[in-house]
Amino acid sequence: MLWTTVALAVARNKTVRHNLTLRRRRNFSTTGLYGIPHLKSPNGFQCFVDEAIQRSGELVNYISTKPSASEIMRAMDEISDTVCSVVDSAELCRQTHPNREFVEEADKASMKINEYLHYLNTSHDIYDAVKKAEQECHMLSEETQRGVKSLRVDMERGGIHLCPEKLDRVNKLDIEISHLCRKYNEYIIIDPGTVDIYPPTRFPKNLHHLVKPIYKPKPSPTKDLLGSNDTLKEKGFRITTDPRTLDSVLQLSSDDEIRKMVYIRGNSVPHANVDVLQRLISARHEQAQIMGCGSYAELAVKPNMASSPKVVMSFLLEMGKMVQAKSTEELKLLTKFKRKKCGQNSEDLRPWDEAYYTTLMKSSVYKLDSSVVASYFSLSNCIEGLKVLVKSLFGVICHKIPLAPGESWDPQVLKLCLHHPDEGDLGYLYLDLYSRKGKYPGCAHFAIKGGRRISQTEYQLPIVALVCNFSGSRNPSAVRLNHWEVETLFHEFGHALHSLLSRTDYQHFSGTRTVLDFAEIPSNLFEYYAWDYRVLKTFAKHYSTGDEIPQKLVNSMLGAKNMFAATDLQRQIFYALVDQTLFGEQPLPLGGSSSVVAEMKRTHTNLEHIEGTHWESRFSHLLNYGAGYYSYLYAKCFAATIWKKVCQEDPLSPIAGSAIRTKFLQHGGAREPAAILNDLVPEGIYRYYDGGIIPDISSLCAEMELMEDQQKVHLL
Repeated sequence: MLWTTVALAVARNKTVRHNLTLRRRRNFSTTGLYGIPHLKSPNGFQCFVDEAIQRSGELVNYISTKPSASEIMRAMDEISDTVCSVVDSAELCRQTHPNREFVEEADKASMKINEYLHYLNTSHDIYDAVKKAEQECHMLSEETQRGVKSLRVDMERGGIHLCPEKLDRVNKLDIEISHLCRKYNEYIIIDPGTVDIYPPTRFPKNLHHLVKPIYKPKPSPTKDLLGSNDTLKEKGFRITTDPRTLDSVLQLSSDDEIRKMVYIRGNSVPHANVDVLQRLISARHEQAQIMGCGSYAELAVKPNMASSPKVVMSFLLEMGKMVQAKSTEELKLLTKFKRKKCGQNSEDLRPWDEAYYTTLMKSSVYKLDSSVVASYFSLSNCIEGLKVLVKSLFGVICHKIPLAPGESWDPQVLKLCLHHPDEGDLGYLYLDLYSRKGKYPGCAHFAIKGGRRISQTEYQLPIVALVCNFSGSRNPSAVRLNHWEVETLFHEFGHALHSLLSRTDYQHFSGTRTVLDFAEIPSNLFEYYAWDYRVLKTFAKHYSTGDEIPQKLVNSMLGAKNMFAATDLQRQIFYALVDQTLFGEQPLPLGGSSSVVAEMKRTHTNLEHIEGTHWESRFSHLLNYGAGYYSYLYAKCFAATIWKKVCQEDPLSPIAGSAIRTKFLQHGGAREPAAILNDLVPEGIYRYYDGGIIPDISSLCAEMELMEDQQKVHLL
């Protein structure tokens, strides 16, 4: 997952850069959280915010004097750097810091800096200066021209060009939307849902780590005879139906009734979010209409490569048609397998059956044992695999460096430096990989500081954090990852490399600070490396014998992966269609979001909808990727083409690595996405359609064996 920040450029000044230089000379001096001097204690966030606001105010005053276009862009980018350093560090702290006081102060800092951002985004002095710069920047670099245009568009997306009454309403809706997003996430934590199981023998022993014992009183057999008030306690298990536990139970519990209870409960909480989501949809729709758009989807998609919901829907529906036949075949195969296991008179496949029988069938056909697979993927081996990859592809050495006192937020956090023998240090990466109470529950890439050119000789190095939630021992050599966790690690590392290897003049375009349906491409591309035997054998070693992973085992893993690939892809198409529809034309049909989900499932998948469930009430991508979830599928198609045409012949080739770095990663968002893609793959990676760009889907379809002739597919 990719965490994005504010639209108005935001970053850090030269003083901080100098402090970082001094700190590297005194490796063990006391510093602050993430190496930020202000953050030596929780209340340092207050000083951090105040100084950022003060410095930004000075720059705003300078900009209001209407200097040259290049000076306006440079000053705006310093504001961006200064403010984003607060926004990004506060967000990472809020999501991962185990100290409640730090989290609370980061939360206050986040609210204060966002209030200031509102002031910046509604400043007519800034807006007028940016418009002036756009009119005068035609002789400047492509990145500068793109930068000033981007700033003007971003401010107009905030409503700066509207009349006072409309702007005031947009601002109030912004506050309401922010509040609703927070409530949605809070309800997910407050109400994860639970199911109680009696007796405990019904629950498989290999899942006992996911549950907690509970006891309920039961009458003593002697109570009525002897008049005793004594009671016996019957032991049971309580299952919390958070997504991670829900997935594990649905995959591994052989008890149909347990799976059914857990599925229904897990897809029916938190009920309060049904109303929160409806209010969010309404607020976003009203905001979009004030901005002159027919829907929030139109407002959200307009800056992206797709450019309009019409283009997105055309892409999704065509993908759905391509995958339908094979998905239907897969469902028949799985239903047949269930009847073989349960008897010919057993009922059709139910929603709570799919994950269990899919897992069982994959294991049966390919003789896969998840513990055997995990024995080759210790966490320490996987980290070494990332190091091997960057060295082979980019000639970059990734080495561990010590953290200064106060820099880390948990004893198990690692800090890596990416170093090129000719170019020097390229950036810094924090790894926070272990699950702990109160931590952000998923996997994500967080920016801490973006790269930017400070002078002809000095470049502000990017700093990012890669956050995962791997369970088990905190000794990395003892932690064994499931292969889907390995794939996730490589996915997030792709995001991190986009940030760390970009070399943009402006922080505004650093790394993943680009349009959404382009930003997910590197992460999807790097998933391929987690499946290629030529890559895996360089690091996937058995934890006890040191033997490299057998090619036969990797082939079985690939076979299992592809076994129900069409169904998996159909599910992602369904998610994207729901996202587009919920934020599309309003009002929604009678029944609201739940009726949309039910109808979409019936129309676009082979799976049954269970009345009363509302899966969408904790699908948080609707917040962060509202009307943008299709970006994952766009990226999947683009990545498939890049892998096939650039990487597949030799995935560890420095030639391929050089092309990926110099033609793609180093540009961040500083060039038009279409130009970057066309430079990397000159022919057949996308086409224009109705004013937008659609990825070519032939490479992905061929990979999934969806096309008999494997010829290029054109969308209707």
